[in-house]
Amino acid sequence: MDPAVQAYLENVPADRRGLVNELHALIMALYPDAEADLSWGMPTYRSGDGWVSIANQKHYVSLYTCGADHLTVFKKRQPGVKTGKGCINLKPSDPLPVADLKTVIRSTMGIRKPAK
Repeated sequence: MDPAVQAYLENVPADRRGLVNELHALIMALYPDAEADLSWGMPTYRSGDGWVSIANQKHYVSLYTCGADHLTVFKKRQPGVKTGKGCINLKPSDPLPVADLKTVIRSTMGIRKPAK
């Protein structure tokens, strides 16, 4: 793993570290060959032409995607979870909607640009 990503994960405050580590493990389980680096100041995972990032915020953890369209199904299935244009804001105290997060991650990481 990229040393900068490892340092980021290790330095997340204790109240959000478990959630960040769960998201990291979920992404790596789905895409074990994903390239992970520190982009935009947060761990970013790339596979094909897609990416997701994990960000430690003051009171929650965000999962950023490479486009709002990847969240359409998630928003319908998880109306109580705060979302932005292309991100999901998860509170450490709430249950993790793993199945729906897998759908989002697969949607965004599975992007392939058409061949020319």
